[in-house]
Amino acid sequence: MASAETWTGGCQCGAVRYEFSVKPDNACICHCRMCQKQFGNFFGAFAGSDISNFRITRGAIAHFKSSDDGRRGFCRDCGTPLTYEALSRPRIDVSIGSLDRHSEMQPYFQYGAEAREPWLRAILDLPCTRTGEGDNGIGDTPERYDLIRKTNHQHPDHETTHWPPK
Repeated sequence: MASAETWTGGCQCGAVRYEFSVKPDNACICHCRMCQKQFGNFFGAFAGSDISNFRITRGAIAHFKSSDDGRRGFCRDCGTPLTYEALSRPRIDVSIGSLDRHSEMQPYFQYGAEAREPWLRAILDLPCTRTGEGDNGIGDTPERYDLIRKTNHQHPDHETTHWPPK
């Protein structure tokens, strides 16, 4: 049985699952170009702990050595960005979005400000809708989102004995 402090997470397809025996710390976002590339996005979001508090519970993480000191982990099956390790220290950070309880992990600091997109703050004020509310002009209709919900192959945000389900 997992302790109350156990924090679990994993990739989108469920091939890789992990857990921390403590609450991850140093929740942050990084705007550096390496993190932008790893996530294919405007920034990466991370939290972590000493590597002794981390273990893989299913599958194996694939790695890309992005520098002599940096190693970035991902799921080889679905491509989900999972980890960052500075090889010069005994710490592992995970992508906040891969945590099952990601909403409880609010970043409190930003790194790599030199590469932060100049328009990033402005995008939060763009018009928005909830997923599946009307057509956004490119065919994302409520019917399409209903099909996605009914055929979802994504691993749920909790541990499973078997995945994919039989």
